[in-house]
Amino acid sequence: MTPGRVLRTIAAPSGSVVGLAWGGRALWIADYSTDLIYQVDPSTGRTLRTFAAPSGAVRGLACGGRSLWAQDYITKLIYQVDPVTGRTLRTFAAPSDAVRGLAWGGRSLWCIDVSTDLLYQVDPSTGRTLRTIAAPSGSVNGLSWDGCSLWCADYGTDLLYQVDPSTGRMLRTFAAPSDELRGLAWDGRSLWCVDITTDLIYQVSVD
Repeated sequence: MTPGRVLRTIAAPSGSVVGLAWGGRALWIADYSTDLIYQVDPSTGRTLRTFAAPSGAVRGLACGGRSLWAQDYITKLIYQVDPVTGRTLRTFAAPSDAVRGLAWGGRSLWCIDVSTDLLYQVDPSTGRTLRTIAAPSGSVNGLSWDGCSLWCADYGTDLLYQVDPSTGRMLRTFAAPSDELRGLAWDGRSLWCVDITTDLIYQVSVD
């Protein structure tokens, strides 16, 4: 199995990071113990700002359409959040009861149900499910989108999967840089992933 090449490692700003998103020039990070969302400089790991998470059990984070999107596994809601003020703009029901992970897919959101191992494509304006496809494995907890394909991080197999969003076909796999990944983000060239046990964030090349 080819490993993804680690380009950089930075310390997470807190000890229970479970959501990760890329926001142009910075990383956005959700932590379930502090109930905060952090904006972090990817070069240094320095926290640029924080604000309260929209709920107490955020398990997925995405950035797109000039908004942050946060998924809560207790309320079973997806929150649209203003990244400047931290204010919740609106909410809608998640497509299933065991959703983890969130990714912005250009004009739609993607999320995964860890009980059914299905990936859902969701219309962010209505909350309507547009499509479902099978996940590449059984323990996916991190999702991201590179403009053409989905990336999935699985903490059970310790693999990163590239998936065709139209068919669900697995395109490539890479060995993950650590064992307990709980978030995934794409910066335009490389993946970022976070490990909940080491509290480290890895930048990974998958060229």
